[in-house]
Amino acid sequence: MLVLITGGAGYIGSTVASACEDAGHQVVILDDFSTGRREFIGDRTLYEGDIADAALLDRIFSEQSIDAVVHCAAKIVVPESVSDPLGYYENNVAKTLVVLEAMQRNGVKRFLFSSSASIYAPDENFQVTEASPLQPGSPYARTKYMVEMVLEDFTRASDVKVASLRYFNPIGTDPKLRSGQQLEHPTHVLAKLLEAWSQKRTFTVTGVDWPTRDGSGIRDFIHVWDLARAHVAALEGFDKATADSAYEVFNIGTGNGVTVKELAAAFETISGDPLDLQFGEPRPGDVAGVYTVSTKARDVLGWEAQLTEEDAVRDAIAWLPVRKELLGY
Repeated sequence: MLVLITGGAGYIGSTVASACEDAGHQVVILDDFSTGRREFIGDRTLYEGDIADAALLDRIFSEQSIDAVVHCAAKIVVPESVSDPLGYYENNVAKTLVVLEAMQRNGVKRFLFSSSASIYAPDENFQVTEASPLQPGSPYARTKYMVEMVLEDFTRASDVKVASLRYFNPIGTDPKLRSGQQLEHPTHVLAKLLEAWSQKRTFTVTGVDWPTRDGSGIRDFIHVWDLARAHVAALEGFDKATADSAYEVFNIGTGNGVTVKELAAAFETISGDPLDLQFGEPRPGDVAGVYTVSTKARDVLGWEAQLTEEDAVRDAIAWLPVRKELLGY
């Protein structure tokens, strides 16, 4: 299978690319390098540019026999989406429409969307399935929700089929250390833990008054390699999964709720060092969190998570010296 990965030079996209290649598939990368890194491309076929460049998309589809598009390109920082909602709606929603139009124009019929579990409304147990109510709590989350609505409507009016992966909180790095968290000042919780640990600084748990077992936010922390494997499973099972419905949704998580305080404790166990913790207010747009109890991905795609948050911490620590050598920080 030949797969076009938008945002394929980023943290998630590059890991998905490696997983696809490990499974015997070929990848083509489209990235504007606003956050992605050239060091993650290797010898992959690269098209540099904006996903909203219709002429570039037409050129890619004319030059490459693309079997499926994996759409990973998006802005993802929740507080930033609160301060710049228009930028997020333009980048995450409007530009996706250009990709879909180009696919329809060029006869590409498989679209795998990297969505987000942030669109769910948690119940009192913080557990969600694909059938749970949706209540996106930030402009970022609403962009994912809006794109999903677009995709469902689009499948009813075209011959394009869509699988949407609602994934939870990716952490860790490619176990083979081919790529990883690339931002110098990341916002993801494990990356912030790493930053605090490596620089001997205080780590702030943002929000400790949530109605969870220890007051900190609860998350379904999924190893990024498991997430990448889920994308491969969805691609390989795409036609079967969408045989009866042109639009399918899958929750991609571990099925275990882990609080931020518990992740910090796991970090201390793996690193062997105590952390200097402090507690602060939630960030703009933060929510208590959810985790999945879905078995749909296992039953339909044959996928389930294999790695733990401890594995993710171990791999993320191993990535730090590689990142320093590769990226300079």
